[in-house]
Amino acid sequence: MRYRAGFDPDKNLWDLIAFDLRRQRQERDISLNVVGDIIGRDRSLVAYVENGTTKLQEKHAVKIDDAWRTGGLYGRLVRFAKRGHDVSWYSTHLELEADADELRSWDLGWMPGLFQTESYARAMFDAAGAEGAEAGAKARVERQQCLHRTPPPRVWAIIDERVITQPVGSTAIMRDQLAHLIKLPERAHISVRVVPQSVGAHAGRDGSFKIMTAGGADVVYTYAPGGGRLIQDATETNRYRVWFDLIGDVALPKDASFNLIVQALERFS
Repeated sequence: MRYRAGFDPDKNLWDLIAFDLRRQRQERDISLNVVGDIIGRDRSLVAYVENGTTKLQEKHAVKIDDAWRTGGLYGRLVRFAKRGHDVSWYSTHLELEADADELRSWDLGWMPGLFQTESYARAMFDAAGAEGAEAGAKARVERQQCLHRTPPPRVWAIIDERVITQPVGSTAIMRDQLAHLIKLPERAHISVRVVPQSVGAHAGRDGSFKIMTAGGADVVYTYAPGGGRLIQDATETNRYRVWFDLIGDVALPKDASFNLIVQALERFS
């Protein structure tokens, strides 16, 4: 069994969990099928966990701890890993984004990455004081190729009104960005809605996040200064599904959102 590219149990706690799970299974002379029976899933999921492609869920760790009488070792390791930061999370999120069947995003501060024009992205990186703004902007645009693949992902994007009204860069940059945003919903697989400032407090005020769905499974990426967090535990990802729906409850319908974006564009014209 091959480990995923970049697998390193000496530097990554999730990789250490995967490495030790495989070692323990082999020392006990247990097949992937048997471990699958323990956690109530098929052998392929166990293989993905062991090669570092998929992270071990806490509920599965608890079942393994009970069956192997580890004293709760794997449950503790998973809980500890979930609280830490993994520098590979952002790149992993990009890989998942590129292959996802469905994308749901809530953006509080910036235009969604998949919707940004190159000039907007460059201005955003400059404003954040990031190094390599030019390369970052080009990479941001290259990510958007996933919107043009066949079949394309189904995208539901909800953005805060300040994303379309607060200037980023020059007036010309905002004008081009909003003109681009207006055209996106012309594609049947893309939906854009806006949460107006008049709503006040709501479930999305804590921060931006993205739900990526592939093969019926959700993975969430949350944004934060200095690096975000990747969430694969089903219990946690379900909470983000609920939060996304709650944000959708206060967002304007598509037509009203379109009109609000047009009004913002006119103010930058």
